[in-house]
Amino acid sequence: MRLPIVLDTDPGIDDAAAIAAALFAPELDVQLITTVAGNVSVEKTTRNALQLLHFWQADVPLAQGAAAPMLRPLRDAANVHGESGMEGYDFVEHNRQPLAKPAFIAIRDAVMSAPEPLTLVAIGPLTNIALLLTHYPECIFNIRRLVIMGGSAGRGNFTPNAEFNIAIDPEAAARVFQSGIDIVMCGLDVTNQAVLTPDYLEQLPQLNETGKMLHSLFSHYRSGSMSSGLRMHDLCAIAWLVRPELFALSPCFVAVETQGTWTAGATVVDIEGRLGQHANAQVALGLDVDGFRRWVSEVLALAP
Repeated sequence: MRLPIVLDTDPGIDDAAAIAAALFAPELDVQLITTVAGNVSVEKTTRNALQLLHFWQADVPLAQGAAAPMLRPLRDAANVHGESGMEGYDFVEHNRQPLAKPAFIAIRDAVMSAPEPLTLVAIGPLTNIALLLTHYPECIFNIRRLVIMGGSAGRGNFTPNAEFNIAIDPEAAARVFQSGIDIVMCGLDVTNQAVLTPDYLEQLPQLNETGKMLHSLFSHYRSGSMSSGLRMHDLCAIAWLVRPELFALSPCFVAVETQGTWTAGATVVDIEGRLGQHANAQVALGLDVDGFRRWVSEVLALAP
């Protein structure tokens, strides 16, 4: 029985690898893809996601989501992913269009019509998920869990203390962590370890057409380098869904700082239970790196 999921994403180069894994992992059934502003503008993330779906001839509906964070102006990561968000590969023209409804409504419709609770997977800023929970709190009862790539129990990668996805929309993240939904958080504690080696990256073009495309994108990706290895942040969320045994999880209370002058977007992860609050997330703190690499090579080999 394949696990039905909704994938909320902001492609983004490592998102492209995560979308490939979600589409071709035999354990998963992608019911809907939604886009959000993050790595680049939502118009660009939507265009990128549609290009990827066309590349794989994937029959998955896509809805365009929030163009800006809930309260803040958008800051993007074009410096990491290139101006288009997916620099380095020329995708063919197509006439695919997003659904004629915003992402949070498309997610609500998918969740409420699903015969069993759906798993939400968010690998960008949490704006769409916060909008869903704010406007349609009844959806919580038909969501199995939310798996996110975001946050950190330690240092940040966007500010000294904040990881990018959470820092872009801290208010949305705070809303999500306060919602009572079952959350699995794959943050920088594991994603910084999830490095694909130069040897593997070099072999990608021989793998299949997907390998050629990803190799071209990875050559323009600035989270590591082709010669030192590349961090696959977003792939960790997909990996947890199908290979949870690769991760060491700890139940923690997680708060998102929204007020701090220097710390907005920081995830305060109470590993030792010092704040006296009930755990609201399972936080990934350890990763079997060799097992992760084996799984990535297996799942990307299943793509065309």
